Amino acid sequence: MTIANRLLFGFMVGVMLMVSIGVYALGQIRNVRDEMTVIVTRDLSVYRQLNHLRAIENDLVARRLSILSHYYAHDYDKDAAGLDAAISDWGSEARQAEETLAQALAAASQANDEASGAARRTMFASISSLLHDTLDQVRQNGRATSDLFGAIRRGDEAAVRLQSAQLDTRDQAIDRLVTEATTTLDGGVQAGENQSGALYEFSRRSLTMGLAVAVIVALIVTFWTRRSILAPLASLMRVMELIGQGDLSTRAAVGGSGVGRDEFERLATGLNRMIDGLREIAQQSREATRNLDAAVADIRASAQQQAASVEEQFAAVQETAATVDQITHSGAQISKRAREVISSAEVIVHSSASGLEAVEETARAMDRTQEGAEAVASNIVALSERTDAISEIITAVNDLSERSHLLALNAAIEAAAAGEHGRSFAVVAAEMKILADQSRDATQHVRSILGDIQRGINTSVMLTEESVKRVSAGKERTDIAYRTIERMTGGIEEGVHAFQQIVASTNQQQIGIEQVMTALQSIRQASQQTAAGTRNLEASASNLGSLSHQLLAISARYRT
Repeated sequence: MTIANRLLFGFMVGVMLMVSIGVYALGQIRNVRDEMTVIVTRDLSVYRQLNHLRAIENDLVARRLSILSHYYAHDYDKDAAGLDAAISDWGSEARQAEETLAQALAAASQANDEASGAARRTMFASISSLLHDTLDQVRQNGRATSDLFGAIRRGDEAAVRLQSAQLDTRDQAIDRLVTEATTTLDGGVQAGENQSGALYEFSRRSLTMGLAVAVIVALIVTFWTRRSILAPLASLMRVMELIGQGDLSTRAAVGGSGVGRDEFERLATGLNRMIDGLREIAQQSREATRNLDAAVADIRASAQQQAASVEEQFAAVQETAATVDQITHSGAQISKRAREVISSAEVIVHSSASGLEAVEETARAMDRTQEGAEAVASNIVALSERTDAISEIITAVNDLSERSHLLALNAAIEAAAAGEHGRSFAVVAAEMKILADQSRDATQHVRSILGDIQRGINTSVMLTEESVKRVSAGKERTDIAYRTIERMTGGIEEGVHAFQQIVASTNQQQIGIEQVMTALQSIRQASQQTAAGTRNLEASASNLGSLSHQLLAISARYRT
């Protein structure tokens, strides 16, 4: 059941309870109204009929007494028509009294049949009995009055007095019966009022109990609705707090574990997918960072090895420069002595032998320099390959950061769709976005450092190639010098006549040595630049190692 259906169910239960109580209250009000209507209409109708009967009976008694008064005054002795008119009026009044009494008896019988309570049925039965007795008395009184009027017409005064006394007794009996019926009706009215009061009290108690039951049911429905909404929400909030603390091993309960088939299940499913994505990203980021750290260690080792090779190369260049300087000094001495003492052939031969050894040493130094330059070039190529591998790793890390940023954006959209319930979810999304931005900034920094390293490597390659070329050129010139010295040594044995050729060869040797010195100076500068580039490479590798450690620390925050 969805949250909207739960709220609708609670609202419908409340509405049904209110409608039920309202219908029941209206029914009870209708019962009380009907009861009061019966009292007001039927009981008052019987009241009016009894009062009308009493008035008619009083009028009949008054008419009879008026006839008796005129009889005793002998007014009818000469006015028989007046007596007949008075008797006729009394007869009409008597018939009206019987009709009124019959109507009251019929109303009492109907009320007895339709009475709602035992007390009122007993009351109307008693009234019916009294009215029936009253009707008998009225009829007997009518016959006795007819006998009285017959005695008046006959002029039998004794009979008149006897009938008059009997009629007085009958009038008292009728009055007593009517009074008793009225008193009984008063009791019935009181019983009706008591019954109405009891019905009202019952209605009040039943409505109170109904309201209490409705309140209890409403509280139960409210508690159920609150529990069915807040319990899953609290569970999801605890999961999001754990995620915010870096615990990616937690899972949101789905279905029978505490979340119903509603919006909470969809939210829990989305949260679990987000946890899985974060866990995968954290694991990939951690693995990529470890690979980056290993690659940085390799780069640092290669840089240190290259630095050692450059130092050896620089030392070899220094040694070669010293040797060339010695050769230059020896050549100058040979030229000077050749000009001064032509006859000192032994000195020239000795100098030539020394020059030959120096040239051989120079050739060996050139070979070592060339080997060192080739080793430096090989190390730089390997370093360039590792830099390309690091660039691929940085590309993977940058791709992971972009995916994290996209996942954070999707999580923010899901939190906005959840509204108030997704506020903590929005905090988690913000943390994810910060992590993605940090990873992206770190990869950009690493990529910038790698660019500097690549440029340094390219410079080192160019300088190394130039050094190799210059060493090759120097070796060629050294070979020339070696051959020249050999020729010079052979020429000395031929004699003094080849002195001019020896002087020329010595001058050529001096020029070649100067060129070798120039090449050695260039090699020295290239070695210094290579050493500086190697130091920069080592510093960049150290910075890259620090960044990889920072990435490891960031990824270690999330427990998978």
